[in-house]
Amino acid sequence: MVEAIKAGQPVEKVFFQQGLRGEVERELRLLTRERGIPLQVVPREKLDRLTRGTHQGVVAWLSAVVYRSLEEEWPVIEASETPPLLVLLDGITDVRNFGAICRSAECAGVHAVIVPQSGAAPANEDAMKASAGALARIRLCRVRSLYSTMEWLQERDVQVIATGLAPSASLLFDVNLSGPTALLFGAEGAGLAPKLLRMADAVARIPQVADFDSYNVSVAAGICLYETLRQRHMSERP
Repeated sequence: MVEAIKAGQPVEKVFFQQGLRGEVERELRLLTRERGIPLQVVPREKLDRLTRGTHQGVVAWLSAVVYRSLEEEWPVIEASETPPLLVLLDGITDVRNFGAICRSAECAGVHAVIVPQSGAAPANEDAMKASAGALARIRLCRVRSLYSTMEWLQERDVQVIATGLAPSASLLFDVNLSGPTALLFGAEGAGLAPKLLRMADAVARIPQVADFDSYNVSVAAGICLYETLRQRHMSERP
């Protein structure tokens, strides 16, 4: 396992048996922290269910994609011909929604989709299928904290636009999306964490006629990305 991580294998998550101690545990904790790989300590029974065989106290889920570092990728993103366009996902755990968002992001020319280490849908085969293969092409970055990532982006003059249903939120069409922008989406039901909403530069609301429910998060992402493309296309007209 340690050698696989050192060799750069795309690891989605590592499960470590509760109670195990020693050099392997220390090295795994260090490696997963350095590489931004989620590590979860679980009872032996869970590892038995995951493997149905011998596991020696450690099990890893391999990812269908390679996660990238936002900091390392930023010079390329910043040098792009178009202003940076990013998607931040908070608490999106459904692989179908995750895959569908990545599909829309790829179509809209998003420079990176950013997910947190914990509380995010895995980039597995189901997500790849829902994305129609977009997950294999888009730049996918995994970060320790969305809070610090938002601050990092804002320090680089990237506005963070959250999506929400509050009456005080601005209509999406009234928010200027033509400059460097990160669109922030939260899970259906729970929505965005209150602190993320407070940190955002603006909160945008998608207009709708019926008030019985809101748009599915992947549909909302598609609408916001389309509006971003529309505004940027209009701004390029003479």
